[in-house]
Amino acid sequence: MSEIGRRGLLKAIGAVPLAALVPAPAAVAQAARAAKQVKGKPFTPQFFSAHEYASVRVLADMVIPKDERSGGATDAGVPEFMDFTLIDPLESPAERERRQLTMRGGLAWLDHECSDRHGKTFLEASDEERRALLDEIAWPEKARPEMKPGASFFSAFRDLTASGFWSSKIGIEDLQYQGNSFVAEWTGCPPEVLARLGLEDA
Repeated sequence: MSEIGRRGLLKAIGAVPLAALVPAPAAVAQAARAAKQVKGKPFTPQFFSAHEYASVRVLADMVIPKDERSGGATDAGVPEFMDFTLIDPLESPAERERRQLTMRGGLAWLDHECSDRHGKTFLEASDEERRALLDEIAWPEKARPEMKPGASFFSAFRDLTASGFWSSKIGIEDLQYQGNSFVAEWTGCPPEVLARLGLEDA
């Protein structure tokens, strides 16, 4: 990558706040509904290119992988959720453009970093190579100065992945969230909870 291209990329990522990718709560709910509507049908991204979308699927599943308890980020429709939030028509054009620039610039940063190290894109890199790179940007406060743009992007991407996952059916079931439950009779706080809080004698 040319130095001019690299400077432009770093400027694009660095100009945006850490939480730039995370949508407002109303957008989260709307995107979750939209993801449900496309479930079972082939999904065509409206914002991401085919390469970007494939990269997002890999990266999201590295953030929240499938395990014995529940499905992972792609099972929950997180990439679809992300695509929708990035074209949300109810958001101001300036805010939408800001978040799109952050996402696109961050994905390009991953590709260029992998290309510099291994001669291939993030998507083409091995799982071990991807993890080695993510280990360097997973903690922004520990990242080397030259890795700060990647760390900033990855923090925002991780937050967006969590927003999509925990607002999905799979994520809510994984939390074992019960919602508001009717209580016929309130007998006070359970003794085991009081004991845990050190308030058993209160």
